[in-house]
Amino acid sequence: MRLWAGTTASGLATWALPFVLGLGVLEGTLSASGLGLVLAARTGGFLLAVAVGGVLADRHSRRAVVRWSGLAAAAAAPVLAAGLDHSLPLMAVAALVAGGGQGACRPAFQALTAEVVDADRRQQANAAMTLAVRVTTLLGPSLSALLAVVLDVRALLLGIGLVWLAAALVPGPGSAAPTPAHVPQRSSLRAEFMEGVREARRHPWFVAGLAALTTVIATGYSATGVALPLISHERYDSGAVLAAAMTAYTLGALGGALIIARVRPRAQGWSALAGLAVYGFAPLSLILPVHPAVIVAAYALAGLGIELFNVPWFTAIQREVAPDKLARVSSLDFLLSYGLAPVGLALIAPAIDTFGPRPVLAACAAACFLAPALAALTPTARHFSRTGVGEVGTKG
Repeated sequence: MRLWAGTTASGLATWALPFVLGLGVLEGTLSASGLGLVLAARTGGFLLAVAVGGVLADRHSRRAVVRWSGLAAAAAAPVLAAGLDHSLPLMAVAALVAGGGQGACRPAFQALTAEVVDADRRQQANAAMTLAVRVTTLLGPSLSALLAVVLDVRALLLGIGLVWLAAALVPGPGSAAPTPAHVPQRSSLRAEFMEGVREARRHPWFVAGLAALTTVIATGYSATGVALPLISHERYDSGAVLAAAMTAYTLGALGGALIIARVRPRAQGWSALAGLAVYGFAPLSLILPVHPAVIVAAYALAGLGIELFNVPWFTAIQREVAPDKLARVSSLDFLLSYGLAPVGLALIAPAIDTFGPRPVLAACAAACFLAPALAALTPTARHFSRTGVGEVGTKG
């Protein structure tokens, strides 16, 4: 419960920050270009820290990594508040530190789940974690909007710092680092990260699944992120379709997490990859002028499918990867799948301007369908297991 609460707090702080900074634009204390710079700095900090955090979480106590990364993000919040309307460079540096704290704690939280929870209950635990993420996706902006009625942006930023403080301290004081069968002489961060890469390559299902996940996020997720607001405004002359589709996506993801917490398909890997492929219906629904309900339904289905993938994916990584390299492999997962998303976002808009939205959306939908299908052809992908046997059955 303490681990779940800490994860929930970190998710709440993560999702609330962009919304609160957006309120700063509306308030006039931050420019639109300043907002872009600060969010870019946060993303840069995340990408720099996630790999280092994975190495440190395998070297040292994972709770200690969570604690120090959370404290760093908490300390950055009052600096962000101090720089508001005074120093954009100061805010950018603080955002870099906040993103670093966010990135460093992700692989540590992932490895902590395997450390704290028994193997036969990890799927339910991972489902509970992803439920927390989806709930905070809804509550972070909503709570920020409600609190903005009585508090200014500086106070909200300080509140985010307090939430990060809870994320740092709630999981507990820490335990010893995982110990490999033999303890080699300590090597460099780069060398230890490459050990994690070699461990990842030992699992063909992981390499294939990560390639599919990266493709779906870099194409489908990025395309809909750019095209959905545009189509909602130009085709339907309203922002309601955008709001309804994104809400449906989150609600679908909540439903997917609830389902996968109780059901274990016999071929977990194939079922998970099929769920990932379902995301292709999101860009597909935007190609033709359909009724808005079709788009909303497609996004609900995409949200459902992404969690039918995420939970077995995380559980398989925790089960199959060597415990002393688990955080590094998890950091590789986050680094590639989410790290390349900004590249997709940067390329999609020019592609739409050059070729038009329909060809780009069609190509992205095709990529979302084909990448998981190709990953499923990998021999060990059926069960997400090198031995060819994963957890099976249904838990009622």
